[in-house]
Amino acid sequence: MTAWGCAADGDLNVSKFSEPMPWIGMYIVAASAVCLLFMAIDVVHGFRYRKLWFPCKFFALNSMTLTLIGVAVKLSVDLNTSMPRVQDQLAKLSSNAFLCVVIANSMPSLGAMETKDLMMNVIALGILIVTVIVNVGIQLGTGVIYELPIENTALLFLMVVLLAISISSGIAIPATKRYLDRNYEMKYQLANEECGKNCNSNIPRKLREDLMRYWMMAHTCNPQFVVGRLATCTASGAFCLLSAGVLAEAMLRTYLTPWSFRFCSGDSDYKWSVKLILITQAVAVGVGSIAPAFRWFLAIKFRCPSTKDVSVSDSKSGLTEVEQYWVEVLYRSRQWPLELRIGGKSCRKFVHNMKHAIFHLCIMYQKGIVISSKIVRQISILFMSHTCERLMQFIRSRSLSNIGPSPSGSWKLDLSHYVLHLEGEVHMIDLMKECQRDPTKHWIKLGMKKQPENLIQLLKKMKPSSGFEGVKRFDSKQVPSLNSREPPNSWALPVVTLTSIAIATCGHDSDEVNKLLQGVHEALRYIRVVENTIESKENLGNVRKAAEVLWVGIDLHHRWLDVDLRSFKGQKHKETIIKLSVMAENKFAKAKEHDMYGCLRGDSSKWPIPALAANSMYRACQTLLLFDLNEHTNGVLEKLTDIIMDIVGACFMNIPRSISMRSHQSSIESREESVRHAFLLLGETQRVMEILSCQHSPVSEPEKMACINAWRSLTMEEGQLSNSPVRSDEFHLDIDRRS
Repeated sequence: MTAWGCAADGDLNVSKFSEPMPWIGMYIVAASAVCLLFMAIDVVHGFRYRKLWFPCKFFALNSMTLTLIGVAVKLSVDLNTSMPRVQDQLAKLSSNAFLCVVIANSMPSLGAMETKDLMMNVIALGILIVTVIVNVGIQLGTGVIYELPIENTALLFLMVVLLAISISSGIAIPATKRYLDRNYEMKYQLANEECGKNCNSNIPRKLREDLMRYWMMAHTCNPQFVVGRLATCTASGAFCLLSAGVLAEAMLRTYLTPWSFRFCSGDSDYKWSVKLILITQAVAVGVGSIAPAFRWFLAIKFRCPSTKDVSVSDSKSGLTEVEQYWVEVLYRSRQWPLELRIGGKSCRKFVHNMKHAIFHLCIMYQKGIVISSKIVRQISILFMSHTCERLMQFIRSRSLSNIGPSPSGSWKLDLSHYVLHLEGEVHMIDLMKECQRDPTKHWIKLGMKKQPENLIQLLKKMKPSSGFEGVKRFDSKQVPSLNSREPPNSWALPVVTLTSIAIATCGHDSDEVNKLLQGVHEALRYIRVVENTIESKENLGNVRKAAEVLWVGIDLHHRWLDVDLRSFKGQKHKETIIKLSVMAENKFAKAKEHDMYGCLRGDSSKWPIPALAANSMYRACQTLLLFDLNEHTNGVLEKLTDIIMDIVGACFMNIPRSISMRSHQSSIESREESVRHAFLLLGETQRVMEILSCQHSPVSEPEKMACINAWRSLTMEEGQLSNSPVRSDEFHLDIDRRS
């Protein structure tokens, strides 16, 4: 007999077919464990940030998780592998319960998807669930599943219900997003008006008040939070608990009353891996039920603020009333005409009538699911009213203890006007506002732990009311461009260029130079924020990219393009600057020589990076050479640092506006995260803004303040930018002597 193929009697040799099955079981364990891990991280994340509606940050419904779920429920679709023992039959049941739990657990993630992705993921989930239901039904009929038939049937029913709820939620989500987006724009205008009336001279305090308004709007229109408030999500939490209860009941009954079952002897092909599958999926069911259970309790709490309101908690909207957003998409689709280019009038009429009939059935289905979900919620309220009240008292006491007393004693911003709600949620405004612990103080504290200390020390050396003279002086109009057209500047490019000159002239091993490098490294992060938010409309993307590419070489290798800045060690400052200028001129000539596509003859902002870098270095070096070289009262490094910090400080005057804009420039799915980043940025730059508050800005128009080119043009128009070299008594460098 051969190792494989036909046996001696001519039949197929199947002796080795089942040998890999235990390792396939380990594959199932691994997929289940990954799902368990992601769901556990979401639970920890929700508790840590007091988001008791548990957004799906890690275990969201997508192609990866659907693949993992498909692997994890392999036992449910295995039609012919014998499962004789008690753990084998329980593993089949746990696979079904696992699928029910992950559907309910990942439901809020539907809100974070684009409409196309939402449709595709729900369809994929539906295909998986239908496949599992058909296969489990076959196994019940063929006897592969011969015990616990009632529990398996109950879980199949719960799968169908949860799939129907997921489809219903998916139909409503696009309409809720449109409604909340429109409402957000209206509230945002109101918030801007309130921010304009806020005359608080304390800029960080004013920014915090403004951001708190934006946060309340962003939080209450967060699509995952909105889905968590829907009646369907409430019902999914209840059904998730039922599926976990079914599995728990079956496990307890089989182990506590084994005499009531007749399990067979023998061994499954999965052998020892079955126990691991059962344990892993049972734990996953328990952990995965936490988030849906809390969403269920939270929804009951919203609808049941106190025991006396239990009987009327749904009377305002009515159990049988279906809000418009549930069926808006279906009504629109029913009214939309079909463009048929085949068939006659009777054929088009038949198709049109069929479409109306199909969508009418879909609308009836949607209304039935919504009303059923509301009934489940009402039943939950009736049974859980006392528990709900105690839970609300516990959460309120925990929230108050975490918030602590207000620093101003009685100061508290009224945010009730900024709560975004759906139709039928008017009575939940105060509850949504009060149940959420104010996270702004926590975020600001996190930001304050990451303050740019090196940059702060450099900014403290700025002269009060200097007017940011360095913005005008780093680049003289007397120095011609290396080409007929002068490229625009970004905030970062002159900072990077001047820093490279400081390294070349003063050495890289000096403590002062290292402090400057660290300070510039910290400053560029915030300059990038300003450029990406306020200055994003300017056509400066290529110039910003040039600054970033240059800085990588300077920061990590002390190289400007391919020039080693350490090679100038021991040379006089003037000689070094002249050499850098000549090198820059040569680099530009080389770029011009290799300009095969005529980039240098086109838009100057789209020059190649070497050309932009060379032009910036040439103009900076030539400007420095215009200064009086005979005075030696201050060192080169000190003066270069002054110019760099003036440019950085002028850019940082835009940070308050950048923080406000950062909280708004995002889609509805990521708006809350944008506001959180704005609070972190406020905490990080609070001391920077305090330092710059004593500085006088010669530019008052916000639009011109945002762009370094507009800043320089405006000061030139006002006669603040001289066309002659700077007088020696105003500005001079120690060029002849190395500092």
